[in-house]
Amino acid sequence: MSFELPELDRKATQSAVEAELEKYRLYKYLIFEEREASITASSDVRYHGPTNQTGDQTGSIAIYNADQQKYRKDFCERIERAVCRLPKMERFLIEERYMSKDGDYLTDFNVYCHKFQPPISAMTYAKIRWKAFYRLALNLNIAVTKYTD
Repeated sequence: MSFELPELDRKATQSAVEAELEKYRLYKYLIFEEREASITASSDVRYHGPTNQTGDQTGSIAIYNADQQKYRKDFCERIERAVCRLPKMERFLIEERYMSKDGDYLTDFNVYCHKFQPPISAMTYAKIRWKAFYRLALNLNIAVTKYTD
């Protein structure tokens, strides 16, 4: 029985995974600002339109607030589950570099020289990161495959 893993476009896959991890950080560490209904009358001239249309501003806002919070929570849990399935070195790299609060300010150099104990080389770091990205991309279903014609 033979099974081949797909060949991925490295740059496109890496940018897709990094975008998902950036979205994770935004959802995880920024406060969700709930929408509120406006209670002041507008000064716009309102001409009569179709009278068979109804709208519930308060209901729409309540649904948005509840759905958006659930979507954010589910998204963060999905990313965390995918990262937890990675091997120990890959999981450590992703958590330290991309999932921490300070992920925007950490550099790859800082992670492989100061976070890993003992420190690892840049080439080893790049290999571990690519393996982690490969697994995450397949796990999250965001892999970008190469097309050979």
